[in-house]
Amino acid sequence: MNEGQDRNRGRDGQDGQDGKPGRRGGFWHDNSLTLAFGAAFLVVLAGQALSGRAEFNEQLAVEGLQQISLLQYLTSSDFAVDVTENWQSEFLQFFLYIFGTVWLVQRGSPESKEVHKTGTESEREQRMGEHADPDSPRWARATDWRLHLYSRSLGLVMGALFVLSWLAQSIAGRSAYDELQLRQLQDPVSWGAYLWTADFWNRSLQNWQSELLAVAAMVILSVYLRQRGSPESKPVGAPHTATGVEG
Repeated sequence: MNEGQDRNRGRDGQDGQDGKPGRRGGFWHDNSLTLAFGAAFLVVLAGQALSGRAEFNEQLAVEGLQQISLLQYLTSSDFAVDVTENWQSEFLQFFLYIFGTVWLVQRGSPESKEVHKTGTESEREQRMGEHADPDSPRWARATDWRLHLYSRSLGLVMGALFVLSWLAQSIAGRSAYDELQLRQLQDPVSWGAYLWTADFWNRSLQNWQSELLAVAAMVILSVYLRQRGSPESKPVGAPHTATGVEG
């Protein structure tokens, strides 16, 4: 546990700086970060559905075709591909970041582990197997395949979610692409052929580059800039060279 994490143990109900138990709130307080972002996600998704349907109907009007209802748009391939192409890029970002930070470091960034701790670290450092604490997760205390799976579970799940959402994007994208082809009196394409089209790769790559840029910016800017009270930032007074220290 690094210095910043040790100072902040009181945040999760363990001992704080004064040795007293950390405060624990109710359900809404203890899960406010997830709930707030989950609610914001639903609001933004609803906004995307409304604006996307309006744009789609404008295109249909230009082509002299009948407009569709909101429910029809929500079940359309156009809406599905617009949503999943963003989801897959987000999960790719986290998948690469989770595994990349095992071996890659950035001196001075709270997003990086300390520069001398590259690699998977020892079982003692990770508190796993025979070195696990009494309150460690059950699979962290195991000594068989469950320990090996659980010790990589976060990255594996993020990788699986990326593959599944990218697959969903390819299926929905192909359907939307074929619909446009038919409206233009052109032949539809197979799923395999769609994977080689510029449409599929343009949808993927335009999201990947933005996610990778955002991660790189966060890593390097957090070396020199601060946000008081955020665990994504170092303490305001921490030196620029302090690495792996959270505020």
